[in-house]
Amino acid sequence: MTPHAIVTRPAREAAQWVEDLRAHGIAAQALPLIAIGPVAAPALRQALHEARSAWTRYRAVMFVSGNAALHFFEPNQSLALAEQAQAATKTRAWAPGPGTVAALRQAGLPLEAIDGPAPHAPQFDSEALWQVVAPQIGPGDRVLIVRGTSSPAAEGGNGRDWLAARIAEAGGAVDFVAAYERSAPRLDAGQQALAARAAQDGSVWLLSSSEAVSHLKAALPAQPWGSARALATHPRIAQAARAAGFGIVNECRPALPDVAASIKSLVYEH
Repeated sequence: MTPHAIVTRPAREAAQWVEDLRAHGIAAQALPLIAIGPVAAPALRQALHEARSAWTRYRAVMFVSGNAALHFFEPNQSLALAEQAQAATKTRAWAPGPGTVAALRQAGLPLEAIDGPAPHAPQFDSEALWQVVAPQIGPGDRVLIVRGTSSPAAEGGNGRDWLAARIAEAGGAVDFVAAYERSAPRLDAGQQALAARAAQDGSVWLLSSSEAVSHLKAALPAQPWGSARALATHPRIAQAARAAGFGIVNECRPALPDVAASIKSLVYEH
């Protein structure tokens, strides 16, 4: 029996995860449950432009995800920004996990300018990141948090308030800027049929966002999820999946070997 998995990450990441999981003997399919695009509101676009021009003035810039890095460092600006990064030795780039580190490297930032949890860390999130970077922040230090915003847009973006609170407690200050916009994708008939089948055929739903769970529920409001299996890459996501009605919800680190092993375990043990 070949394990089957549904990858719900945004399209760019989902394609890579599908390829990697298939290399591990898992019949993976992509069903992106979050659509990613540039910020649309003029005020947000202006704020992003200003942040791109001033980011080297910060003690550190925290990128909440690979998408935050890729949309902040536009392709036609990455070389110039990388040169700024090399000159701005006091500005650190913070990444909550390996995927964000890879995106920052793709944008041209040197590895020695990037801080994040170790690859073997039990979790990749703001809490794990803070354990690494907390000593960098003292009174008067300023941090820019680059994040996404949900559609309809909200000024400054959403999330990472916990990290901002820790920075404030250390005497620092935080600015936010939205570099990209998240929205619910429109599932076509084929995608809706795939989701309905995967809700009951033993497929493992790979969930990496609570927002994705919400979008799935909204897209198939009448679908029962009691027979569905889910693998969540964070306790908060697991909680959202259980609240949505998923019958079996396991948790694992968001690293490929852990995810592949956990998918196989879910399939072969249930």
